Amino acid sequence: MLLSHGSGKKIEFYELRRGDFEIRVTNYGAIILSVVLPDRHGNLADVVLGYHSIESYVNDTTYFGGLIGRVANRIGNAEFHLDGKTYKLPANDHGNTLHGGFKGFNNVIWTVTSYKRDSHITLHYTSYDNEQGFPGRLEVDVTYMLIETNKLGVKMIAKPKDKATPVNLAQHTYWNMRGHNTGDILSHTVQIFSSQITPVNSKLIPTGNLQSVKATPYDFLRPKPVGKHINDLPGLYDINFAVNRETEKHLNKVAVVRDPVSGRKMELWSNQVGVQFYTSGMLNNTIGGKDGAVYQKHAGIALETQGFPDSVNHPNFPSQIVRPGQTYKHYMVYRFTVH
Repeated sequence: MLLSHGSGKKIEFYELRRGDFEIRVTNYGAIILSVVLPDRHGNLADVVLGYHSIESYVNDTTYFGGLIGRVANRIGNAEFHLDGKTYKLPANDHGNTLHGGFKGFNNVIWTVTSYKRDSHITLHYTSYDNEQGFPGRLEVDVTYMLIETNKLGVKMIAKPKDKATPVNLAQHTYWNMRGHNTGDILSHTVQIFSSQITPVNSKLIPTGNLQSVKATPYDFLRPKPVGKHINDLPGLYDINFAVNRETEKHLNKVAVVRDPVSGRKMELWSNQVGVQFYTSGMLNNTIGGKDGAVYQKHAGIALETQGFPDSVNHPNFPSQIVRPGQTYKHYMVYRFTVH
């Protein structure tokens, strides 16, 4: 355990386990530190990128494993308008706000409110009024839960207490199904159940339009290797897909990731309208990784279910505004198998 900088709260570590399925979590940033799974031969490996020390997470700019908020992804020009007022936010990304500002939910200490090693962990955070410029007090809970023998559920709940506020939480784990220290993910096959993306400008801010993936490198409606068309892009995937939703009230299948070498397969389900697909193209000799790993470009895949980026500045996008008396609910399920 370590003491947080000046807060007096302890940073703690927790394990969830069922058989060979093991997950490690810390209350610092509600971060997923590791996920250990067997391959087709029964060999175990940690399939989540991360650091070897908590100090590296404190100084992190990659958002490894973090719970992102109050608003994940980007807000254009670091401002938005709500109920007749303009809110100015920290400009921490080329004049825009990224992942909640300079100190988002992944950089605060959460309080563990419930924990059973073979079942779940629930963490709570109270975001105060004007934290990183966002209006109102927000009560936030995230639960990581083991479901059956091979599923990880994530439940994110947020309730504004006194003012309307945008809320868009996301889980920012980087996955390499062959093992976190096994090189790039370009041979992983990915399927994304989405017919449209929200195209962006040069600063990765959405234009407000929707664009078909047909005949573009973004077409993952059929499974294909990550690297197949990546050279037709500026070197990486980093875009929000509009999920093809069969239902608004229940979970929809978002994506499937397979590693042909280990045989590990991950299905992702969620109730959210979008998913950011990021192939860690900005990693470059990221040192301090677990087991002495040095993470190179394309070392992992992030699939962040979410609302559309910059929705607060695009009235045609699904709203992220949550008002007192309303509840934000974000559900995810990861299903792991071998083939």
